[in-house]
Amino acid sequence: MSENPALFEAEPVEELGPTGRPWPDLPEPRGPKEGPRRAVVIAMTNQKGGVGKTTTTINLGAALVETGRRVLIVDFDPQGSASVGLGVNPHTLDASIYNLLLGRDLNPADVVIDSGVEGLDLLPANIDLSAAEVQLVSEVAREQTLRRVLKPLRSAYDVILIDCAPSLGLLTVNALTASDQVVIPLECEFFALRGVALLTDTIAKVTDRLNPDLEILGIVGTMYDGRTLHSREVLERVVEAFGDTVFHTVIKRTVKFPETTVAGEPITSYAPSSPGADAYRMLAREVLARCPDA
Repeated sequence: MSENPALFEAEPVEELGPTGRPWPDLPEPRGPKEGPRRAVVIAMTNQKGGVGKTTTTINLGAALVETGRRVLIVDFDPQGSASVGLGVNPHTLDASIYNLLLGRDLNPADVVIDSGVEGLDLLPANIDLSAAEVQLVSEVAREQTLRRVLKPLRSAYDVILIDCAPSLGLLTVNALTASDQVVIPLECEFFALRGVALLTDTIAKVTDRLNPDLEILGIVGTMYDGRTLHSREVLERVVEAFGDTVFHTVIKRTVKFPETTVAGEPITSYAPSSPGADAYRMLAREVLARCPDA
């Protein structure tokens, strides 16, 4: 009696991504938006420094531009890291986001700088911004100041990405109040994981008291090294705790990212065929899939 080969065929194995979940079926990014623009504002925030927040802001912005979006990056960190990462010297600025926050005599569009990447603009910052935290305390509706600054710019862009300072102070509260969505870059390291609960608590308070439309778009794992048990365990714990809030895309460690900072350009143009560039393109697709208004 002959055996039926079909009985012994293995079931197809679903490919799992680095987060341990099957990759979603992401639609191809559509072309440029038609009709009038109104930017979706996304705060890139984590109170812990050194988690890849600025790197993610710059490279996600550049990847979104490749899909036909017009993107504005708002450097809202007194260290001016996003400005430096796009080739701008913060010490030579005639005007910055600080001047827009504390005065009304400037047009925000006049402070915006061309990043050198077509479709990607920058609202720069420098160390002057550190004084804003103190000076805003006495302002009326102090938490709404950044929202006022960005309001006239929203019609010129599809996405506005705010690179927040590594703190939970008044500047970050301003960024969250001005935003529609939050993306949390999270280094795949234990101490970074501990701070997420504090951050989500702050986001919940802002949602409850200042910005009821604010939502967490997702958590993205950064600086991931799949060769180490520690990175794998941290990522596994993040997925266990936050489930589908965690993006499927994970940004792995690579020497290319520090090189792009020195070059003053995104990885999508500095090393367009590198795995890092491909990862941010995939993250951009996930962002567009989760945020259809972008």
